[in-house]
Amino acid sequence: MPAAAGPGPVVSPAVMALHQKLITLDTHLDTPANFSRPGWDFTAGHDGHEDFSQVDLPRMAKGGLDGGFFAIYTAQGPRTPEGIRAAREAALVRAMDIREMVAAHPDRMELAFTADDAARIAAKGKVIVYQSIENSYPLSGDIGLMATFYKFGVRMIGPAHFRNNDWADSSTDPAGLEWHGLSPAGKAFVAEANRLGMILDASHSSDDVLDQMLALSATPIILSHSGCKAVYDHPRNVDDARLKALAAKGGVIQINSYGDYIAKAVASPARDAEMKALMAKVGNRRDLPPAEVAALMKERRAILAKYPGSRPDFDMFAKHLLHALKLVGPEHVGIGLDWDGGGGVIGMEDVTDIPKITAVIKAAGYSDKDLANIWSGNVLRVLKAAEIYAKGAAAKS
Repeated sequence: MPAAAGPGPVVSPAVMALHQKLITLDTHLDTPANFSRPGWDFTAGHDGHEDFSQVDLPRMAKGGLDGGFFAIYTAQGPRTPEGIRAAREAALVRAMDIREMVAAHPDRMELAFTADDAARIAAKGKVIVYQSIENSYPLSGDIGLMATFYKFGVRMIGPAHFRNNDWADSSTDPAGLEWHGLSPAGKAFVAEANRLGMILDASHSSDDVLDQMLALSATPIILSHSGCKAVYDHPRNVDDARLKALAAKGGVIQINSYGDYIAKAVASPARDAEMKALMAKVGNRRDLPPAEVAALMKERRAILAKYPGSRPDFDMFAKHLLHALKLVGPEHVGIGLDWDGGGGVIGMEDVTDIPKITAVIKAAGYSDKDLANIWSGNVLRVLKAAEIYAKGAAAKS
C-alpha cells in the first residue's frame, strides 16, 4: 500500500485510477497572479516551499486536475474615480495574462466558454481554462463592462471581496454592513449576469447578499470557495439553513481549503507579529525575483515551525466537505480550494494532493457518479443553466 503524505487518507492505485478518469475542475484558482511574476513559468514544475506557488502544468498533471476557473482578482481599493480606473486597468491586464498564457501553449491548454467545452477539451488532453472575476470593484460605475468581460470569456462573477464596494456588502468588512445586502446597482448586477449567462458567485459576500441573490437570480448560485459554518463559525462560512436554500435553488457550494476559514488557529500574538514584520520587510512577494522569494519562504517556514497549531490539516478540511455532502447531497457540493490565493492545509499543500479528496469521498460511501458531479458535473450544470436562460432571454428581447 502506498503511504499517505501527511494527514488524510491513503490514495490507493484504484482510487488514483478513478481520479484520473474524472473531469476535475477547481472553481477558484488564483494562479493567474503568478503569470507575470519575475522568472516564474506556468509550464515548469515548482516547489511551493520555495516559491509559494501551488499550481503549474506539471503539478496539475501529477495531481489529476483537468482545469477550472482561473480568477481575475483585484484587491478592493479606494472607491474613487482614480482607484476604480487603476483597478479596471489591473483587471484587464490580468484577463490578458490568462488569454496570452493559453495562446502561448495551444497544445497544452484551451479557453473554455460553454459547459460543453469541458468534455471536448479534456478529450484532447488539454487543460480546461474557464475564467472568473473575484471582486467586481473594477466594474464600479459601469455595468456595461460585464459584457466586455463576458466577451473575454468570463463565465463566473462575484460582486465583493474582503470589503464592501459599490455592488454589495462583504462578509468580512471591519466597518460592518453598508447596504445590508446588494446595493441598487448590485441588484442590476444580478440581472445583467443572468442576461449574459454568467454564474453568480456569492463567496466573500455577506449572508444578506446570498439571500438576495437567491431571491433575485433566475439561475442557480455558486459559492466558488467557501466552507460550512456548522463546522467552524467564521463570517466567510455559510450556515446550514442557507446551504439548504442554496441547494433548493439548484446551487452549489465549492469547498475551500483556506486555513483561516477551516478552523481556528492557536492564538499567538508573537507569531502574528513576526509574520507581519516579515511581510512588511519584503513588500509584495509576487514582485520579487526567485532567489528573494526562496529566502522569504525559508524565513516564513522558520516562523511557523516555532509556533505549532498555526495551520489546520486535511482532516479538518474533510469535515467541511463531508458535512456539506451529508447536508445537501452530492448534487450540490464541489471543490474550490483557493490555490495560490492562500488555500492549502497540512497534508494538502498543493494541487498534487487532490487525489486525497477523491479518496475521502469514496471512503465515505459516495458513488463514482457522485464523484463526477462533485468534481465537475455540478458546476457545469449550473453553467449550462445560465447559458440556457441567457439564450431564452435573448430570444425574447
